[in-house]
Amino acid sequence: MHLPDYDSLHLLIHHHNCRLVSVGYLLSVSMCFYFFSHEKYFILEALDFVIAEARRNGIRLILSLVNNLQAYGGKTQYVKWAAEEGIGLSSSNDSFFFDPSIRNYFKIYLKAVLTRKNTVTGIEYRDDPTIFAWELMNEPRCMSDASGDTLQDWIEEMSTYVKSIDSKHLLTIGHEGFYGPDSPKRFNVNPGPWAATLGTDFIRNNKIPTIDFASVHIYPDHWFHDQMFEDKVKFVSKWARSHIEDGDNELHKPIAIAEFGLSNLNADFEPAQRDKFNRIILNLVHNSAKKGGAGAGTFIWQLLVEGMEEYNDEFGMIPWERSSTYKLLTDQTCRLAALGGAAARRRRILNRICSLK
Repeated sequence: MHLPDYDSLHLLIHHHNCRLVSVGYLLSVSMCFYFFSHEKYFILEALDFVIAEARRNGIRLILSLVNNLQAYGGKTQYVKWAAEEGIGLSSSNDSFFFDPSIRNYFKIYLKAVLTRKNTVTGIEYRDDPTIFAWELMNEPRCMSDASGDTLQDWIEEMSTYVKSIDSKHLLTIGHEGFYGPDSPKRFNVNPGPWAATLGTDFIRNNKIPTIDFASVHIYPDHWFHDQMFEDKVKFVSKWARSHIEDGDNELHKPIAIAEFGLSNLNADFEPAQRDKFNRIILNLVHNSAKKGGAGAGTFIWQLLVEGMEEYNDEFGMIPWERSSTYKLLTDQTCRLAALGGAAARRRRILNRICSLK
């Protein structure tokens, strides 16, 4: 098996902590960024470079606009800024969703990012086709309001605001996929009763017209305790299948399995398990796509290249270190590409990849 000559892409990933994924017929990079202060804007020249390099290499990007988690500051940083100004309504991290001042902070940030002119390409972000989609938030949760009303209101307001500035790009929420109070018939699909109390609701949240496609995450290692591998496999199949069915029957929108992985910290972990775990998800998406269904793409968390050890976690892997893993991923890319739809430049890239199998 030959490895494609992606030296410039590897350099890009190495220096900017991006992740290489296969989504439909596209090779994509998903990168989260949180470089905003309400007092001043940091110069986003590093992100400008990432977008320019992606454009040069025929890569499409999904850019996440904020993190629910504290990594890179996330929603917690906005709450701290409001407290420092003496205008915060609450010290709760969830005030990010309901405090009018914090909502205004976030809108200022959104406008600054969406209308930013790239210093390398000269193209405003909202006009750049290199950006495949925006993600409102990585894994939103509002646990202070289990009814889901607070988060729903925030999603509706912020998605409408994004679309008022940028109507060209797709928009997704960044959802994990948990079913909430409005979907009681789906509670048996959740990983546990706790999943319905997080203030999120997959169907309700994604049904609004300003959201273009729905995302789903799959982390059974974090959602269950002491579950054996075969039990995780059964859950993964049920979870992915349920959400693809929701895309077909409830949302009438594409579904991206936007993060999934198997931890290498499991007591019974073997590298071959990852191939089996990933194959289930890849097959479900491909089978849906070839029938014209909602299954639209897969994003493995996380694929790395040599030299990125400092960015690794329990889910990271270098795909070409295992020939079976590399073949699994290239096969998925090629069989989805065969369904059609790739732009001319990406067809040339895909022809090269698929001819090397």
